[in-house]
Order: sequence, then C-alpha cells, then structure tokens
Amino acid sequence: MIVINLTSTDFQINKLSLRFPIKIESLKSALGNFNRQTETKYNTIYTWDEYGILAYSKEGKTVESLLLNLEKEDTKFSPKNNFQGKFIFDNENSITYYKTNTKKRIKLFDGDDTGALVLNGISAWFNCDTKTKSVIKAIEISAYKSTIKNEIPKDKYLIKELDEAQIEFKDFGFKLAIIQELMYDKNLIEPKFDLYEFVAWYDKRKIDLETEGYEPILEVTQYFKDLPIPKKIATEITEIYQDGGNEIYLNLLCFGEGWEDYWDIKITEDAKKFPNLKKATLCYAKDNVIDELNEIGIKTKWL
Repeated sequence: MIVINLTSTDFQINKLSLRFPIKIESLKSALGNFNRQTETKYNTIYTWDEYGILAYSKEGKTVESLLLNLEKEDTKFSPKNNFQGKFIFDNENSITYYKTNTKKRIKLFDGDDTGALVLNGISAWFNCDTKTKSVIKAIEISAYKSTIKNEIPKDKYLIKELDEAQIEFKDFGFKLAIIQELMYDKNLIEPKFDLYEFVAWYDKRKIDLETEGYEPILEVTQYFKDLPIPKKIATEITEIYQDGGNEIYLNLLCFGEGWEDYWDIKITEDAKKFPNLKKATLCYAKDNVIDELNEIGIKTKWL
C-alpha cells in the first residue's frame, strides 16, 4: 500500500522524504517505474496505473504536482485504478472522514471547512464534485504559492489605458484564447493573471472562492473583458489552442471541470485581425466556428 505522509516538517512517500519540485528519479524510487508518459502541449504526465497516481512536469525532469485519482476518468493518461493508499495530513487520515456544509466547500478533517490544506509549504487541494460538493474526486499535492496581500503592488491589477492602437474584439471567447497565447504562453502581456493573487489584492469587496468559485466571478470576468490587447502584437499569434487545463480557464473559474460553455467562441470575425493565425485546436466553440475558420484558411479541428 502506498502511504503518503505530510507533516509540519516532512513530506514522504513510503517513508522516502521528498521536496517539490520532485526529481523524476526520486519519484521512481518511491513508486517504482511509471506505466505511461504522456506528452501534452503544456505538460509531461506520468501515470502509475496500479496506484492511481499522476505526476505533472512542465519540462520533463522534475514534478511540480501529484494527483491522487479517487474517481476514474476517461483520458489517455488516466490511471486504470483509483488511489487505494493512505494520505496522512498532520497525523490524520483524510478521505475516510468528511462532512458537507451547504455554505462551505467540504470538511475533510474535523474542524476544517476548506477544500485546500497547507502544511510545511505544501498544499493538499481536494477536488470535489462541483454539483454535490460532497464527493472527493482527486487530491492534488504541490508546493504552496503564498499570496500575501501586503506583498502585492497596489496597482498590479489596475487596468491601464494604452497610448497605442488596440484590438477591438467582437467575441469574448476568441479574446480569451488569444490572451492564453499572449499572456501565459508567450509572456507578452503583463501582469500574468493569478486568480488567488487577484482575490487577495481586490479591495472593493471580499471575494470568497470557497462559495463563489463554482461559477465565473463577475470581477474576474470583467478584468479580462477590459484588458486591452495592443495591435502591434497581433502578428505574434500563429496558433490558438484551447484546452480545459489552460491557465486562462483555470483562472476564470476556480472549480471548473472542463465541460463549461461560458467561453465558447460564437463568431469568427476576430480571426481576421491576426494575419499569421494559421492553426486552431478548439474545445470551447460553437459548431459553426470550425467550418468558418477552415473556410478562411485557418486549419481548425476539435481537441
């Protein structure tokens, strides 16, 4: 049986001490060889079928996060079995004890009322069913990124007017696909939006992700609607690639599952503003969009 133990001083898998980011070879020492290595646009994913464990790596050498699958999913990298081991947080067994609360997310330990627990610089995030909010689907373990409000510049997320020409978008879904490429993939737009940091920074009201994070948050959506995109960088776009795991969607909806239609591309008029756009892979779009983009010379397919 796999035993994962997170204490105030250590993080262990089968009594082997590890630190994030974890070297692949170190993880293999704890779990043995993985069954599959899947390359995606954004990650290398390692799968241990027997143990129900996934590991995510951005550059293929070290692992940034681990996922303990508690509910089977139908993807090419999903484990064939669910996690049947033990996850021990601060000397308490999780999973075996929880109770729901209609206004809070889920209680995983007696006295806890959040979906994420942090200890020793490591976050244990409990992914629950967004409808029932009472079924734990997976546990994600990774290094914790602190977002202390006093450390965030007061003007960081203030929308600044451009003193140059900007792109006027007709379709918000298309704009979001462009922002993914320019902000997160090419680092051409700053700041790189972080939902948790934005919530800590925002002072007009208190945004409670635990209760509001199951639907798009108005202030977050409005930020991206208002965000100006300079015309001069339109030529940088050669491809758009939509995926439910894109940073833009993870930051728009805290507890999203990938099937949402909030950001579907409905019309294709904006594509004409990007002269070097030649390829598109879509998962958030209406059926007509695929044909229309192909008709204007942009090679387009469903994810």
